[in-house]
Amino acid sequence: MSESSSESRGPSASSAKVIVFAGGGTGGHLYPALAIAEQLRELDPRTRCVFLCSPRPIDAKILADESAEFHVIPAQPLGLHPSRLFRFLRSWRPAVQASRRSLRELTREGAVHVVAMGGFVAAPVVQAARAERLPVTLVNLDAVPGKANRWIALRADRILDAASSGAWPRATTIRPIVRRAAVAGQSKEECRASLGLAPDTPTLFITGGSQGARTINDLMTLLLRDQRSMFAGWQVYHQTGPPRHSEADMQRAYDEAPPGGGGVPARAVEFCRTMGLAWGAADLSIARCGAGAVAEVWANAVPAVFLPYPFHRDHHQQRNAQPLVDAGGALLFRDWVNSPKTASEVGPALRMLLTDRARRNSMRAALQRLGPADGAFAVASVLLGKNTQIA
Repeated sequence: MSESSSESRGPSASSAKVIVFAGGGTGGHLYPALAIAEQLRELDPRTRCVFLCSPRPIDAKILADESAEFHVIPAQPLGLHPSRLFRFLRSWRPAVQASRRSLRELTREGAVHVVAMGGFVAAPVVQAARAERLPVTLVNLDAVPGKANRWIALRADRILDAASSGAWPRATTIRPIVRRAAVAGQSKEECRASLGLAPDTPTLFITGGSQGARTINDLMTLLLRDQRSMFAGWQVYHQTGPPRHSEADMQRAYDEAPPGGGGVPARAVEFCRTMGLAWGAADLSIARCGAGAVAEVWANAVPAVFLPYPFHRDHHQQRNAQPLVDAGGALLFRDWVNSPKTASEVGPALRMLLTDRARRNSMRAALQRLGPADGAFAVASVLLGKNTQIA
């Protein structure tokens, strides 16, 4: 089935496009979709963007904050544990049925095109799209595609690969996808002041993504306790993640960091809605290596210390970060979960970067040479048929 023939099935060839983004469960699937939607509306204001997402509260929080139109489907992730496998199997048919209802309703408004952003939400939506004979584009974000993306790739009309995974010969490679709100638009001093930080103080930005990273929080608590002197002359902006990671506990660790009292100037927040300001304020970062974080490091050219999520069997976060490491713009360490072991490896490198401005400048220059993170524009252009080189 060709894309042109599948898209012609609908109200009329001149109808406004309806782009349905399938993905959720974490910000890593939603924020790139929001970036593409942003570009779609700029290229053609008539385009309607709708999100099919998971029942997880983080999805509704992110999409409501962005005033996005969304529908929740009862999708559940696949797991090998019997209880998770049962939940997945029990949810599959209702999720497909809910997706089909949404897609049928949307086809009355215009020509519908489903964009699968990966993960457990995307798979049942793609199954529904194929049943409704609607075109599907897969946007792959991770260097090692997950089970859902491998399954979707067999059913997609087009694959756009933002991670240079090399998994599919027919895929078109694009650069990283970053929404405009996650790119610095002001000077460092202005960004810091907007975040409530000292405008003239070098800033370390720490983020574990929308869900936070307990082991990174534990690492920082240990470094503040045992190696507080390395942070002299610096301030920290730290996104801790949800309440179970406790921004209050993290803030206390900064405020009470020994020796001699006085602590380390810092602001700990559960969730950052102004990522562009955070990246714009930063001279250095510590981050997970989800596709979104890696893309934002690339786009903002902020030297990074990457700590991949330690519980992924395929180590795809490490692979996500490798191009930036190879370019000379980032350092990569294993998160041992046991924070003393991680601290023994990360601590010396972090101390070096905090004290060596020339090294940080060299890393920033290396990231700038990677080129623009313009993947959102590339995807939007393809979906609207405006980029013949990529299409």
